[in-house]
Amino acid sequence: MPGLLRGVARTAVVAGTATAVSNRVSRRQAGRWAQQDAVQEPVAAAPPPAAAPAADDMTTKIDQLKQLSTLKEQGVLTEEEFAEQKRRILG
Repeated sequence: MPGLLRGVARTAVVAGTATAVSNRVSRRQAGRWAQQDAVQEPVAAAPPPAAAPAADDMTTKIDQLKQLSTLKEQGVLTEEEFAEQKRRILG
């Protein structure tokens, strides 16, 4: 019986130590990830390259002009209203 008790005690100590080490490693890693997130956040807020907004802006203008054209064809806009809106879009 003492041999069995010693084996159970040894297993409990090993399992307890493994759990403690695992928890410590998890907490340390979570702390490192939190620091990386805090450092990377300002970098992520940097503006995108200058070429992308110009392309997006032109695409938006083209879409708006297409919508205006459709409204004009449907008779919702007059020729003068269409010309005025077109001038506003194109700047």
